[in-house]
Amino acid sequence: MLEGMYTAAAGMAAQQSRLDAVANDLANASTTGYKHVRVAYRDLAYTAGPVGSTEAVRIGSGAAATMIGRDDRQGAVQETGDPLDVAIEGPGYIQVKVDGKTWLTRDGHLQIDAQGRLGTADGALVDPPIAFPKGTLPEQVQIAADGTVSAAGKKLGQIRLVTVPNPAGLDGGADNRFQATSVSGPISAAPRTTALHSGVLEASNVDMGDAMADMMDAQRSFQLASKAIQVADQALEIANGVKR
Repeated sequence: MLEGMYTAAAGMAAQQSRLDAVANDLANASTTGYKHVRVAYRDLAYTAGPVGSTEAVRIGSGAAATMIGRDDRQGAVQETGDPLDVAIEGPGYIQVKVDGKTWLTRDGHLQIDAQGRLGTADGALVDPPIAFPKGTLPEQVQIAADGTVSAAGKKLGQIRLVTVPNPAGLDGGADNRFQATSVSGPISAAPRTTALHSGVLEASNVDMGDAMADMMDAQRSFQLASKAIQVADQALEIANGVKR
């Protein structure tokens, strides 16, 4: 009986993790370049069945939710008209730096900071760095498909587009930035087919309909597991009453 309660509790924890992932997706439905979280389930430990049962009988301890990466499908392109806004077409990321660490992002909402450096709206600087002459206005900036950045006809640098062998293995994502890991593989140049488009942004690829359906499914599954615990508790109460 207790095993059933443990299994149901594991199910509640798994559905809570799923709800957290869906809630994060919904909160970032309008975040530029955001990729929704992919959640799967894995079996918890199995034990042998009761004494006298066949070897094929095994009792499980439930399931746990685990993140298996992010959906890397292209988001819709939204026109902004701002020459500093860029959207990546194809696989790849913009390489940026924060506090000396290298990060990858598809957030192409770029800005020129107070020191004339090109970076994202949240303060990450493109890597390698690109600096503009003092007084450069956004409308004077041109960003080519290969990432070349020019201002008033003068080339100032190039936005580096990169990728990894296994994007699902990238770490991070809560702040729309990722780091390469041993699972993702090393950073390398993006394919030549990957291009930047200026004056547009890539929207989040979260499907609101799918997200709401997943949330309702997770809520119902959570309630079912909770009910299983209540039933098991009632059964134990009856068993204890019989002993008396």
